[in-house]
This record gives sequence, structure tokens and C-alpha cells, in this order.
Amino acid sequence: MLQLWLFTLGAIVAGFLIDCVFGDPIFPWPHPVVLIGKLISKSEKLLRRLFPDTNRGLFWAGTVMALFVPLFTSAVVFAVLFGCWMLHKWVYFAVASLMCWRIFAAKCLKDEAKKVVKKLKDEGLDAGRNQVAMLVGRDTDQLTEDQVLKATVETVAENTSDGVIAPLFWMMLGGAVGGFFYKAINTMDSMVGYKNEKYLYFGRFAAKLDDVVNFIPARLSAIGMIISAGILGFDLKNALRIWRRDRRKHASPNSAQTESVCAGALHIELGGNASYFGKLYEKPTIGDPDRPIEHEDVARTCRLMYGDSIFWLIFFEAVSALLVFLFGGFSCL
Repeated sequence: MLQLWLFTLGAIVAGFLIDCVFGDPIFPWPHPVVLIGKLISKSEKLLRRLFPDTNRGLFWAGTVMALFVPLFTSAVVFAVLFGCWMLHKWVYFAVASLMCWRIFAAKCLKDEAKKVVKKLKDEGLDAGRNQVAMLVGRDTDQLTEDQVLKATVETVAENTSDGVIAPLFWMMLGGAVGGFFYKAINTMDSMVGYKNEKYLYFGRFAAKLDDVVNFIPARLSAIGMIISAGILGFDLKNALRIWRRDRRKHASPNSAQTESVCAGALHIELGGNASYFGKLYEKPTIGDPDRPIEHEDVARTCRLMYGDSIFWLIFFEAVSALLVFLFGGFSCL
């Protein structure tokens, strides 16, 4: 068992490093998240037919789906990895590393954010609006350049938790199985966790479940980003101050955790009103407008994301290695 966990720890590190180098390249086979998305869509269609079309019926249909999808996904991943381990430990390591790679999203997030800046610089505001629309759910056709940059920074800051630290946290608890368990829940939230007429009841349990599995990782992400701000030469004290003041200024209990740290570290203001599907929603601001936001703030936020990620990767791996040493030594090698 200790040998299995050592190989799992190595696979997590390998997966992170592969993501840092290759990101999310195009393959002839679909991304695992695409497969999870198809499972969610098919489950939704089936359960909507099986349960009555009432508020109560929709809630229970969504609850069944929210429980089935992550459990089924985890079971499939477990079966694959168990078979690999039975074949050979290095087969397990290779497959687990590839699985962990596909769970991380750091380089993809960085690349997509930098595309927004490049579009703004090279092709102008309309191109920047179109590019940022691929990252956010809000209406983008009327955004100013500052608002496009803010939306990009907010996306990177928020998804530092959703795309890197939370998957890492769950992988440290359960390897690739834990990572895919989390990814299935997070994907469900992105597909059905909306407060609109179609998903208000059907997606309610999935949205709450996503809040639960992100609760600890979001706060760990904030702490790691504060530490990283100091290491990378940003304003640690202001990051801590704004986090303590503004970390609850979001409808989600988790989203403002890293956004507030980022705003404080960079001395910029994030948040504020946003339009969704033509309707304006009033939202509080996060941080202080000490200076105007600028193109370079996107790259700075990406640096904070990587600093946060590397901090927790080293921390988790060190703690796990210590536990392995204390409970079993290295005789399992």
C-alpha cells in the first residue's frame, strides 16, 4: 500500500509538470472532461424523463445525477488504475500521470488569459471582448478595455482554486480517482449550476455540492496566494488586508477568496456590476482602486497562480512523504 501511494505521489508531480510544459494540446481522442460532460448531458435527459416535471421532481432528479456522475466517474477511473497496478507498477505510474495531467488546468488557463491581452494589443477592443467571452459567462459586447482585463484577471484568480489547487487537494486525498471525483462535480456545476428557470431546482444540489468540495481548497488557495505574493515581490500585507476585508464579497462562498488576495497583492479593484443574458446584476467591488488595471496585471496574476500551485504541491508532497516515512519507512521501495 505504501508503495502504491509513493507511485501516486510521483504521478501527481509528473502530471503537474507535464501540464506546465504541454498544457492542453489537441488529441484525436476527447478530453476526459468532455466525456464527463456527455455523461452529465445523457443523465440529465434520462432523469428529466423519469422524474415528474415539478419543482420537487426536478430537485430530486438533479440530486440523483449529482450523486451518480462523480461516483460513476470515480469507479471507472479506479477500475482502470487497479487494472494498471495489477499489470505493473510502472504501467500504473504512466497512466496515473497522464490522468493527473488532464485534471490540472494551469497552463491552459494562463494561455487563454494571455490570448485576451494579445487580442487587445494586436486587434483592438472588439477582438478582446470576443476572446474573453470564451472565459467568462457574463455579457462581453459592451465591456470597456479595463473591464475586459478585470474579467480576465478575475477568471485566472478564481480558477487558481477550481483549476489547480482544488484538483491537487483532492488528488492528494485520493490520487487520480480523487481528482476525477472533484472534476466531475466541478463540471456539473459549470453545466447545470445556474439560477435560471431551467436549472434553478435541477442544478441546486450540484451547485451546493460544488461549494462543499471547494470550501477547503478555496481557502488554502487564498493562503498560498498570500504567501506567494510575498515570495514573488508583490504586496503581502495588502493582500492579507484585502482578503480579510473582502473575501466574503461574492454570491459564492468560495470565489472571492483568491480574487480578494489578487486584488490586494496587485493594488487593483476587481468585481463590480456585471451583465448576464442582458440583465444587469449589482455586485460589490473587491479591492481598492489604487491604480488603473493594465495589461501586465494578467501576467502578474498568472505568476501568483503558479506560485500558489507550486507552494501547495511542495507542501502536500512533503507532508505525504513524511507520513510515508513515519509509518513505513522507505523499505516499500
